[in-house]
Amino acid sequence: MSIQLFDKTSKEISKRISLNYSTSFSLGIKLLSKDFRWAVFATYGFVRLADEIVDTFHGYNKARMLSDFKFQTYQAIEEGISINPVLHAFQMAANQFGIGRDLIEPFFQSMEQDLKKSTHDISSYNEYIYGSAEVVGLMCLRIFCKGNEQEYLKLLPAARSLGAAFQKVNFLRDIKSDIEERGRVYFPGVNFEYFTDEDKMTIIEDVKLDFEKALIGIKQLPLGCRLGVYTAYIYYLKLLEKIERTTATEIMNKRIRIRNSQKIVLLAESYVREKWMSA
Repeated sequence: MSIQLFDKTSKEISKRISLNYSTSFSLGIKLLSKDFRWAVFATYGFVRLADEIVDTFHGYNKARMLSDFKFQTYQAIEEGISINPVLHAFQMAANQFGIGRDLIEPFFQSMEQDLKKSTHDISSYNEYIYGSAEVVGLMCLRIFCKGNEQEYLKLLPAARSLGAAFQKVNFLRDIKSDIEERGRVYFPGVNFEYFTDEDKMTIIEDVKLDFEKALIGIKQLPLGCRLGVYTAYIYYLKLLEKIERTTATEIMNKRIRIRNSQKIVLLAESYVREKWMSA
């Protein structure tokens, strides 16, 4: 049997991981053109496995597992193959679209921070967001630009802003589980024993600036990826708006979600708005 079957199976496994772990993110990926779709699923699968190591595999040697995963990632990219289907799919995307160590290394550095750092100052907070989220946006941008370096550099600031916005919304949504289950506090200078609505709004205003910068770049994306990215943008923006309407006390006691029925409405809204942008 040819290796094409293993290639196909590896891509399908990364897609299944994406579908199982994030219905909202997967919805955005499904709206990408086929040229981009498999590679973004592969990138999400890679990122998801690393996240699982640091967030979920309690009782195991996380540091060793993450170190092994990092070594296997670079080995897969260098050799052009891996017996780990997720890494095999990711190396295909990395080699085809030019996702290099300049993006992968900061990602692993942020994952390593999660193993040993429970609080952040401004510097480590910005460094963590860059490595855990902004570079993921840049990996996707590499895919969308298909080797066009000039276009990549033009859209790079907006892609970083979008990744940062998504991550900060995740932090707000997951405050309860991050503190109680993982012992982590990401936002610097905030006392979460006395988390106030004023604290919440300070964070939200910062995230809104990221969203504003990101939208400038989204409008300039190639047509084959614009609707998918814009749908993810709308979803996270609506989630932020829901968090804004929720008191600080409630945020500390429950995870804020968008219902599936609302996601369908957001999809339709995104489709209409994106067509308007294209006109």
